[in-house]
Amino acid sequence: MTRLVLKFGGTSVANLDRIRASALHVKREVDAGHEVAVVVSAMAGKTNELVAWCRDASPLHDAREYDAVVASGEQVTAGLMALTLQHMGINARSWQGWQVPILTSDQHGSARVEALNGQHLIARLKERREVAVIAGFQGLHKETGRITTLGRGGSDTSAVVIAAAIGAERCDIYTDVDGVYTTDPRVVAKARRMERVAFEEMLEMASLGAKVLQVRSVEAAMVHKVKVFVRSSFDDPVASASSGTLICAEEDIMEQQVVTGIAFSRDEAQITLRGVVDKPGVAAAIFGPLADAAINVDMIIQVVSDDTTTTDMTFTVPTADFERAKTILESAKSAIVYATLHGTNDVVKVSAIGIGMRSHAGVAARAFRALADKGINIRAITTSEIKFSVLIDAAYTELAVRTLHTLYGLDQA
Repeated sequence: MTRLVLKFGGTSVANLDRIRASALHVKREVDAGHEVAVVVSAMAGKTNELVAWCRDASPLHDAREYDAVVASGEQVTAGLMALTLQHMGINARSWQGWQVPILTSDQHGSARVEALNGQHLIARLKERREVAVIAGFQGLHKETGRITTLGRGGSDTSAVVIAAAIGAERCDIYTDVDGVYTTDPRVVAKARRMERVAFEEMLEMASLGAKVLQVRSVEAAMVHKVKVFVRSSFDDPVASASSGTLICAEEDIMEQQVVTGIAFSRDEAQITLRGVVDKPGVAAAIFGPLADAAINVDMIIQVVSDDTTTTDMTFTVPTADFERAKTILESAKSAIVYATLHGTNDVVKVSAIGIGMRSHAGVAARAFRALADKGINIRAITTSEIKFSVLIDAAYTELAVRTLHTLYGLDQA
């Protein structure tokens, strides 16, 4: 007998009709004899509505009360899903995060899961043949007894950690797409759905712009070795087999392509400090205040002047933090000592990912030549063992993605 976790995202439970359709996927697995736990998100758009209410009630709101409000969306969905399953003749009950309990840190709005004992859930699955419908996204800080939330997209993380805690064979993530593609199909018509993707590749894709899975959920899956199957809730719920993409360990993939996928992120802004006095501690003077303000810095390039007395420092930050980062650096100008500050948010980061890069030389160099042949200027470059990223002008986003997708043979079926 197989134990499964099925997670349904917001579009899969957007209304009662969608909840009924998703419940049919649950029924299929129950009828097949599997022990099933279900994790649900809030209905599509509901979390945004709840967040807006919090901000309207108090612009500088208490994060603890914010969590109490926004966690309610998943509570509603869990109850409705349990009711729907019961109406279908399936033994089911809803669970809130604090009832499991999913114990977390006290960082309200972006808490991290610290402990989850799955024995109680396992007992209910085995002894009562009861489907557990669990509200995703939420947990409990034990010491304060307060509800916490795991950050946007946190229901994916809830599903993976629950799968690990109950020893599930697989965690199925139901969404509105039928798997992970080589790139965004809206940009490249020839983008292909991948059958399997390694944990490390998916982690890079998620962090570099792919929106299919939350980054932390992939991290948890990799740490706990939980196989994740991304599939569509809009597929025929009666069919026992469904198309999708399996996220798994590298050793579970027979043959690796050099490049698996192309990701891109428009959430980038570039800042350049020119004429920075080149002295020990200058990097700390620049990036320390940004870190203190919880601003994430990504690509960093330093160019020392010919006389070695000054340097130019270029780096990227999230678009939402662009103006705040500039203000912080301008206020710290006397401590940093630089001549001018320039910035733009009209840039995009394009990345190529593939664990096959480990054993192939010149992968990035081919991309640089192909982009140059298309007249695309590269502003910055970063590399790691299994990916490289380039920062380019936003106007060339689609051309760059299509060029790289074709260059590495991803157009071919």
